[in-house]
Parts: sequence; C-alpha cells; structure tokens
Amino acid sequence: LAAFQSIRAARPDNAPVYVICDNLSVNTTPKILRWAARNDVHLCLTPTYASWANPIEAQFGPVRSFVMNNSNHPNHPALARHLQAYLRWRNTHARDPSVLAAQRRERARVRSERQQRWGRPRPHAA
Repeated sequence: LAAFQSIRAARPDNAPVYVICDNLSVNTTPKILRWAARNDVHLCLTPTYASWANPIEAQFGPVRSFVMNNSNHPNHPALARHLQAYLRWRNTHARDPSVLAAQRRERARVRSERQQRWGRPRPHAA
C-alpha cells in the first residue's frame, strides 16, 4: 500500500493514475482495492505467467545492458548510484537509438521465453 500511496503522491493534480502490476495476490487485497478506488488509482494486472505482456519488462534489458553487464560494483550503494545515474540519463534521452535498440532486444528475449509473438495466437500442442 505504501508503494501505491507514493505513486499517487507523485501526481498531486489528482489525475487518474494507472499502475501496471504483476498478478501477485498482495496487489489485490481488499484494503488496497478500497484505497485504489477512493484515490482514482487503477491497477492494471498482467496475466499470470505473462511477463511478455508487461510493457515495463522491456525497460529491464537496457538497465542490464548499460548498468549491470560487465560491472563489478564494490557494494550496493555503488550499484544504486550507477542505477540512479542511468535513470537520470534515461529520463532525458528517452528516444536515444541505443536505448530503443536495447528495448527491442529485451522484448524479443522475453517473448521468446514464452514462444509468443505479438498479434498471433499461441500454437496448440498436437
């Protein structure tokens, strides 16, 4: 609930807030659902076992590529500083070609895990 409250507080103009969540049961407790309804927060749950359907998943590929791969951070605070620096850069360079390419690669990787292609039904086992 504290995480959802923090997200809601980031929009003080009271505009509706849409939060993409995985299907974890703690995201849909009666207390959270009541709070969300009262505060114009819409929980968008992804289907069970369908990480390929979550648009946020594509953002993790660039984080791995630009922050985690081939790194040797001495401790968690150092890693946190690098992640924060990347996020600041990423927020000002949203359409950078290297970021877009990393997102495409990650979407393809996640879809391939499930043998799922966008817009096509899953093949049925014979």
